[in-house]
Amino acid sequence: MHKSAQETSFFDVVEARRSVRIFDQEEAFDHDIVEKAIQAAILSPNSSNLQLYQFIRVPKTSLLKDQLAQLCMRQKAATTARELVVVITRRDLWKSRAEANYEFILNSRQNQSEKKVKQVGNYYKNLIPKLFGKYPGWTLIKKTIAWWVGLRRPMVREVSETDVRISVHKSAALASMTFMLSMKASGYDTCPMEGFDSKRVKKLLNLPAASEICMIIGCGKGTPEGIYGPRFRVPFEELVIEK
Repeated sequence: MHKSAQETSFFDVVEARRSVRIFDQEEAFDHDIVEKAIQAAILSPNSSNLQLYQFIRVPKTSLLKDQLAQLCMRQKAATTARELVVVITRRDLWKSRAEANYEFILNSRQNQSEKKVKQVGNYYKNLIPKLFGKYPGWTLIKKTIAWWVGLRRPMVREVSETDVRISVHKSAALASMTFMLSMKASGYDTCPMEGFDSKRVKKLLNLPAASEICMIIGCGKGTPEGIYGPRFRVPFEELVIEK
């Protein structure tokens, strides 16, 4: 089947993206591209459109950059990065984000019926508080309700505090992937890192206590030696199951 130019371009970017661990120190780096890539990342799908994440930018010129790189276990992907982007989750912002969605729905009905507007409004005013609210014993109550309702009809079972936390990190990870693909499409490379001292990073960047670090992404123009060998992936047949 013939591929369109747009389709070919997208798959070329996906194929070309690699986790590059050494970045060029001499070539000019356009920090505006990082902002553009973050703007694209914000368009990523996310749970209930709450966007419970933030991007913390730490360019090489920042006084915090070298200290942050040290807290990334001195990985070359951090020490040689022209900019570090720290992706954090903000579960604690659910109330303001839910309210923002509710107000948007009321002010931009887009020919929706009154019933539909009420249903969506109820989702943000009633269901979201039940899922994200924190009260003594509330997790047990939610799990019990999910179990009881699930006896009669299909029901979401992932309602515990851990489940909600995982859901928020999923949204942050989706945004992170869009960011990295956008950087590659703009001619730059990235490396997502999980090896860092999260407690010290939060203190260094003065992050909110309720926040969690999803990943730290090194950005720059990759060098050939920054790619540590050919790409390896488990065989397709082991990863895709058709029923």
